[in-house]
Amino acid sequence: MLAGIITPVALSLMGGLSGCAEAGAGNAASFQPEYNGVETRLLDGDLVNFHVTMRGARSREDVDRYAECAAAQYTLIRGYGFARHLRTNVAEEGGVWRGDAIYTISAALPRGLKTIDAEVVAANCAENGIPMV
Repeated sequence: MLAGIITPVALSLMGGLSGCAEAGAGNAASFQPEYNGVETRLLDGDLVNFHVTMRGARSREDVDRYAECAAAQYTLIRGYGFARHLRTNVAEEGGVWRGDAIYTISAALPRGLKTIDAEVVAANCAENGIPMV
C-alpha cells in the first residue's frame, strides 16, 4: 500500500537531487574558456616545450588539456604520430592560468604511461573547440 505514496522525506530527497542536476548542468553550460595562445619551443630534437595561457579554466585539468591539444597538433605538423607527456606545471594568478608543458614527439609509440596518439587527440580537441598550434 505504501508503494504509491510519496512521503515528505522522499519528496525532499527528489527535490534535492533535481537541484544537484540543474546546478551541474549550469556549470557545464557556463564554461566559457578564453584560450589566449600557445608558444612552442623545440628544446632538443624530439623534446618540445609548450607554454599556454587561458582564462576561465575550471581547474588545472583544463590547462593540461589545452597543452595536450597543442602538443598533438604540433606532433602532426612535424610529421610524427605520437607524443609522450613528461610534465606540466600550472599556475593561476588574477584569473589568468598558465601552463608550461614538456612532451617528446616520435613516429612510433613511445615507452611510458602518458603517451598520446596525436591524430586521435587532435580530432577530440577540434570536436571540443579547443584550439591547437
